[in-house]
Amino acid sequence: MENIREAGVKRVTKETDIDLTINLDGSGNAEIDTGIGFFDHMLNSFARHGFFDLKLSCKGDLNVDGHHTVEDVGIVLGQAFKEAVGDKAGIARFGECILPMDDACVMCSVDISTRPYLVFDLPVEASMVGDFDTELVHEFFYAFSYSAGININIKEISGDNAHHIIEAAFKAFARALDKAVTYDPRISGVLSTKGKL
Repeated sequence: MENIREAGVKRVTKETDIDLTINLDGSGNAEIDTGIGFFDHMLNSFARHGFFDLKLSCKGDLNVDGHHTVEDVGIVLGQAFKEAVGDKAGIARFGECILPMDDACVMCSVDISTRPYLVFDLPVEASMVGDFDTELVHEFFYAFSYSAGININIKEISGDNAHHIIEAAFKAFARALDKAVTYDPRISGVLSTKGKL
């Protein structure tokens, strides 16, 4: 059994105050409070379907809007994820998922490569879902990608309902990451012809 991979990050700015811990080898337990109900729901889904134990509190300037909260949570979650993964020795590195949710179907693939890049093709017609600005979905994934050093590709295959499309994206992302961080006994060191990631 490998060591438990966990990390904690605290980040305080004039816009947000975030305290976060993640365990990559958890069971999907989550305690989330960002002040944005729909975003909390998405992060709970992320934790549950990735089997990550996630504890997160964020006090943000929601009197302005949700942008700083969502973006900064993406930054901090990405930092903690990168720290928890460690030297990447023995992990599968790549992960993918095609996830259906009623009318929606979303594909996500990831490469834990240290090279950040986001390909984002998730058209959502509704501008808001509950108290959540749907433009911020891109901001979250972009922030996570560049903070964690991960290549993320997300593509909507089908979908009409904004809630379903976004939730399918978060769940597909979680399952792709779970595959990518899984240990493979056939891998010696890191999975790269370069010898390092």
